[in-house]
Amino acid sequence: PLYFPRRFHITYSEAHKKGYSGVGIFSRVPPDEVIEGIGWPDFDREARYLEYRIGNLSIVSLYVPSGSSGELRQAFKYKVMERLRKHLNRLNRSGRDVIVCGDYNIAHRPIDLKNWRGNQKNSGFLPEERAWMDWLYGRGGWVDVHRSLDPRPEQYTWWSNRGQAWAKNVGWRLDYQVGTPGVAQKATRAKVYLNKRFSDHAPLIIDYERSLT
Repeated sequence: PLYFPRRFHITYSEAHKKGYSGVGIFSRVPPDEVIEGIGWPDFDREARYLEYRIGNLSIVSLYVPSGSSGELRQAFKYKVMERLRKHLNRLNRSGRDVIVCGDYNIAHRPIDLKNWRGNQKNSGFLPEERAWMDWLYGRGGWVDVHRSLDPRPEQYTWWSNRGQAWAKNVGWRLDYQVGTPGVAQKATRAKVYLNKRFSDHAPLIIDYERSLT
């Protein structure tokens, strides 16, 4: 029941590469179309993209690679980020309402992580990564829905399992709901769920007007 709760339409995209978790979507409304992957073999075998299309609404579960394990993975992360520019541009110009949810593995601004000064040379807060987020919300035309509703500091969604990071709230905001402008305007409330800890990430919950679809 935890992985297949009743009254939900559920799709999991499972990684074909050992050690990678994949993505999933639960929906109370049946999707008209399910799109798994983008067509990039090196990216898709890690199961990092899943899209539900419901009417004129697209919900995407996206998992951007982490580069924290070394130079090779950081180089792959940059490659994926560059490819995503074109894909996200196509989505934004499609005329659909789109929400791209998931772990972007990037903290955008100093407000988005506790120890920003000490992490400026670490993956997740590198200048190139932050510049990509600037593009996303600037020329890319997307909206950081969470921040549009809640500009307060310390709205973190990830904490290291080392030390007392969770207890001391030494976190990072790595998880986002990024929307096209029309759908972003329909967001009404944002909350990071902290009542229970399920993993090193916490769920980001955003409510939208019921007329969304």
